[in-house]
Amino acid sequence: MSPEYNLSSTTVPPLPSRTEEKWYVLRVTYSRELQLKEYLDAQGIGNFLPMQQMLVPDRSGKRVKRLLPVVHNLVFAYTSRERIDVFKQELEGRVPVRFYMDRETAQPLTVPEREMRNFIAVAGTQDEQLLYLPLSEVALKKGDRVRITGGIFEGAEGELLRLRGDRRLVVRIPGLMAVATAFIHPSLVQRIATPGE
Repeated sequence: MSPEYNLSSTTVPPLPSRTEEKWYVLRVTYSRELQLKEYLDAQGIGNFLPMQQMLVPDRSGKRVKRLLPVVHNLVFAYTSRERIDVFKQELEGRVPVRFYMDRETAQPLTVPEREMRNFIAVAGTQDEQLLYLPLSEVALKKGDRVRITGGIFEGAEGELLRLRGDRRLVVRIPGLMAVATAFIHPSLVQRIATPGE
């Protein structure tokens, strides 16, 4: 006699929607992130590529300031998985696009809306004093959760950490990287409660 199961009380997690828009982390090869960004802009697909003013030598050897991608081979795109599959096929010969995979789940890495908004609020300033850090550099440090109340980072939320001798706002992209501001004056910092406090 086979056992009987009460299927009405069984909870099956829904399959992820292929049409739901999320912030996906996309990889390209050979520093073609600007080409992917141009394509996404032309298609009206929301995207973000962290850029920063850097001194680079021109053809004559003179150092000039240029706006360049900070993180090579990565672009953040706000779209659906279905739409990514379409443009991956369309661009295959010119700009091969791959998902950046989450190592724990083996699924494409997505960034929650709130974290992405904070990341853009900091990285989008293109401030020359921003630090882009591997997660290993801030992995074991824990700081207070804060909101910046003034200046160019007003409204950004993250952790207040002491890095390289200064107190900085650090915004983490889980599983990928972190960005840290320049020194933040204490008068511009408001501590916010973390869940469970």
